[in-house]
Amino acid sequence: MAAPRILVSYTTFAFQDSFWQLPPAEKRPWLRELFAALAQTGRSVSLYQVFPARSEYDFLVWSTADCETLPAPDEFFANFARRVTPFRQHVRTPAILTGITKPSMYVRQHENPQEINPYDADRKPYFVIYPFSKTVEWYLKSREDRQQLMTEHIRLGKTYPSIKQLLLYSFGIQDQEFVVAYEMDDLPLFSDLVQALRSTAARAFTLLDTPIITGTLRTADQLVEIFGGASTPAAEPPTPSRP
Repeated sequence: MAAPRILVSYTTFAFQDSFWQLPPAEKRPWLRELFAALAQTGRSVSLYQVFPARSEYDFLVWSTADCETLPAPDEFFANFARRVTPFRQHVRTPAILTGITKPSMYVRQHENPQEINPYDADRKPYFVIYPFSKTVEWYLKSREDRQQLMTEHIRLGKTYPSIKQLLLYSFGIQDQEFVVAYEMDDLPLFSDLVQALRSTAARAFTLLDTPIITGTLRTADQLVEIFGGASTPAAEPPTPSRP
């Protein structure tokens, strides 16, 4: 039986200038209300700090929902908009990457222990996502030729077993064809994997794989502390040494 399909949305948030002008006493309760609302945007929700890994996004929300009925996407989008709209005076969403899970045609389901379970409560500390599209030449290749190229790609990925992956299909839903996501404990090791993948033959058929968005797992309380203003006195400048 085919695995249930899941709708996944990665929504980046950036605070407006009006937010930064608020005093900490107003920022913190507003942030708590925002994160409480975001916690209701999906069956499972995870929060990530993005800034300063990128300058245009402050944090990222990973929301998921079952996609087993025809109204499911409609219900997800309506609910998400209702939860976020009251806060858009002080926050905007520069990029939203959305897709649906689907078994890979290149990997048998039971042979992919590195696949991320979106509903797993145990998340890893680092999360990297990006949109992805292939060239026209890729799709004009035979099924066998594409499988051969992907086999090399998959074999290399298996040499990094601690790095997990989730592939979303966005065909006809957004501009990109896929959204690729990775979870890991070791961010430098992930950088090594991406560098190695650049040398595979399949790389020649990549049309798009940016922007790369790197997030660090945070709780709502941690994000309130990070973005809600200083709660501890600034460090005193060092005493200059005598000549």
